[in-house]
Amino acid sequence: MKLFVLLFALATPLAAQEIAPSDLDRLPAADVVVIGETHDNPAHHANQARAVGAIQPTALVFEMLTPAQAARTPDDRGDADAMARAYDWAATGWPDFAMYHPIFAAAPLARVYGADVARDDLARAMSDGAAAAFGTDAARFGLDAPLAANDLTARLADQAAAHCDMLPADLLPGMVEAQRLRDAALARAAVQAMVETGGPVAVITGSGHAREDTGVPALLRQAKPSLTVLSIGQIEGPPEGDVPFDLWIVTDGVPGRGNPCAAFGAD
Repeated sequence: MKLFVLLFALATPLAAQEIAPSDLDRLPAADVVVIGETHDNPAHHANQARAVGAIQPTALVFEMLTPAQAARTPDDRGDADAMARAYDWAATGWPDFAMYHPIFAAAPLARVYGADVARDDLARAMSDGAAAAFGTDAARFGLDAPLAANDLTARLADQAAAHCDMLPADLLPGMVEAQRLRDAALARAAVQAMVETGGPVAVITGSGHAREDTGVPALLRQAKPSLTVLSIGQIEGPPEGDVPFDLWIVTDGVPGRGNPCAAFGAD
């Protein structure tokens, strides 16, 4: 009964709601499914692999890979160590590839796309704005327009919280522009993947980029309104206030992770 209600809600206007991991086995059809994660949480990657196995996308877009790395995807995706070497994953700074490998293995025929942004481009976004760093098609993804005042205020607050309120205030606008650039790069890769493979496309990214209101789904709907887009967020612990995803899963945090703000010298 629960699954029927879920599918009925998604066949009409989308009813945002919490789901269980078992609901990932039968998701509603969409051209692009953006599946968020907390990067170091193994449960999140297991849920992503479960969703990808059910969707069987023609393309996978990864925030963690550059286009050049994605082009080195081996034909045989059964060997996690070989894939990690092909991507030079150990040099990327992302968590252990063993957590990500099941996502690749869940759709062994899917074409792999990378949407990671070069450091030089991130630096340019922070200094000159996301549109300058993105280049061609910036307007298509809304990067040429300044954010509304209330939107900018909310994003500045999000960036401050994400950095444990330890960053100088004058750095926060640049961080917002870097986030906009990353969102747009993911959306551009998803559009390219949809055009080249016919879809469906699954996007693997941090849950911040999966947000309906400010993330990849919003940019996709602006850039290509004909696309149907489904966002799935994963949250560690019960949410407070409105949840900015079509569907979301609540999980535990990572045992022994410690306080991430310790790196900033915060309690």
